[in-house]
Amino acid sequence: MLFIADCQARLAFDLLGNTWNAVVLWALRHGPRRPVLLRAQIGGISAKVLTETLRRLEFNGLVTRHTYAEAPPRVEYELTDLGRTLLPALEAFGDWASTHADDVLAAQDRWESDSAAQERA
Repeated sequence: MLFIADCQARLAFDLLGNTWNAVVLWALRHGPRRPVLLRAQIGGISAKVLTETLRRLEFNGLVTRHTYAEAPPRVEYELTDLGRTLLPALEAFGDWASTHADDVLAAQDRWESDSAAQERA
């Protein structure tokens, strides 16, 4: 299979290739969330990056934004039906990571150790 620019598989890889896209989608799996709650739930994401991620997910039809005319204004984000279709894939990917994360970290350590040994030689 060729991964040309307009390939459907490449579109999916691009959507999930951004570190925060999958994390934000997973954080929204239990229902609507305000940005401040999302940041607390996710951890390690700046307000700016969260806003950019939510906009990108909204642009791609995976998240919807709800604005409430209150004082102060309230905004919530939630998964669209399309966004919910990604949850099984994200869960499977998370299961894979849980099972194989130690193997990946060990491979990284081996590579770094081998690289350092080659530099000394």
